[in-house]
Amino acid sequence: MNDKNNNQQQGLQIELPQTVAQGEYANFAVITHSSSDFVIDFARVLPGVPKAQVKSRVILAPEHAKRLLAALQENIMRYEREFGPIKIPNQEPRTIAPFNVNKGEA
Repeated sequence: MNDKNNNQQQGLQIELPQTVAQGEYANFAVITHSSSDFVIDFARVLPGVPKAQVKSRVILAPEHAKRLLAALQENIMRYEREFGPIKIPNQEPRTIAPFNVNKGEA
């Protein structure tokens, strides 16, 4: 039965429409959750711009959020083995903001 499931997953075809293929640049994420969903809003924060614009929203079941976490951890480990540690300079714990968001400059 396990082999049958593996064969079905290996046969999965993924379509990447041209309108999605180029992606959206995001350097900030806001993650919220309820008992049934995780919502990840990907945004772009720019220096001197007081408002971040959400570029994409992904809604996941809790099980898929945990699978995504594991996949990201695995890929970060592979990346760091090949290219060295990812350094995050002068960053406060538990945030992924690339700039000091509290200080807006024009």
